[in-house]
Amino acid sequence: MAWRWAGGHTKLVLEMDTGPSEEAFLAYGFEKIASTGVIVVAGGGGFIGGHLIARLRTLGFNNLRAVDVKPVQEWHQVFPDVDNQVLDLRGLEACRRALKGSRTVFNFAADMGGMGFIENNKALCMLSVLINTHLLQSAQEVGVQRYFFASSACVYAASKQHETANPGLREEDAYPAEPEDGYGWEKLFSERMCRHFEEDFGLQTRIARFHNVYGPHGTYEGGREKAPAAICRKVATSLRTGDPGIEIWGDGEQTRSFLYIDDAIDGLLTLMGSDVSEPLNIGSEEMVSINGLVDIVENIAGATLVRHYNLNAPRGVRGRNSDNNLVRARLGWEPRIRLAEGLRETYRWIAEAIARPHDGPAQTGGTPDVLQVKSA
Repeated sequence: MAWRWAGGHTKLVLEMDTGPSEEAFLAYGFEKIASTGVIVVAGGGGFIGGHLIARLRTLGFNNLRAVDVKPVQEWHQVFPDVDNQVLDLRGLEACRRALKGSRTVFNFAADMGGMGFIENNKALCMLSVLINTHLLQSAQEVGVQRYFFASSACVYAASKQHETANPGLREEDAYPAEPEDGYGWEKLFSERMCRHFEEDFGLQTRIARFHNVYGPHGTYEGGREKAPAAICRKVATSLRTGDPGIEIWGDGEQTRSFLYIDDAIDGLLTLMGSDVSEPLNIGSEEMVSINGLVDIVENIAGATLVRHYNLNAPRGVRGRNSDNNLVRARLGWEPRIRLAEGLRETYRWIAEAIARPHDGPAQTGGTPDVLQVKSA
């Protein structure tokens, strides 16, 4: 069983021998809940949040509210038919205002970025615990029926990630707790908050542990970008400037898996419409080294660059990959877009963005000109 998008991503089709159609999926749980009140996307001005709003609009939902701390002109995607609010969700009163009239909440709001950011801003990352805590309090107060929290593979124990040949991280590998310092601890603590709000107050929560989501309309410069966007930017910039060199953090042999944004949205919506309250990996099992990632982007761009390895730069754990056995068993979901395919789209978008002047406000309808957003 697997989801696929047909008709230019306008129709969600569940491919299986027998089972529900698209209409049945939308009617199962999620549509019933969402139709009773406003759907709030916290962090709606960020990367995943912006793509989720775009997808929900495509599916016909029109009771959408996007909330972000950044000025609207700095949002990744902006839609004029959405209730767009600028609020600092670290405060309880702001969360109460954001969730007024809501029954469904997606929480992507966090102060975060790639490894270069989270290794050097642990306190800022930890402060995001205020966002999820206050959103949960407000959700319980107003009677939210289903609450989604965007967690991360950074919750997994460092001792499970010492080797490049990582066999895949299972959900149970988050304990005994030894997450990424700062960012990973915040995510793990917030997962527990979701669990206890469900146990104590009956608030239905859904938790996705995302593994390195990438794609168009994401941060690609400024220090918060992740590896796929950073490599795409470096290769595209090299071709524009004629500089044949590219800097790689570490020795390039560290391994990761990367999940394309369309697959991430498919996964989280499937999870949100399910009865599964335990944390699940939403990631790809297609592991690659950073050197291998560079190889793919070079092939897409038709370039061969001189690699300079910065062994003093942040590099994170040695090896990380997603084990999708549990999510396949619980949801029947798995990603459909191969890394090379997703990187092709991402590289094209970043190369075009680099070629445009970095001034002016974001455009509406999901095609912003400015990509200066400080958080995901």
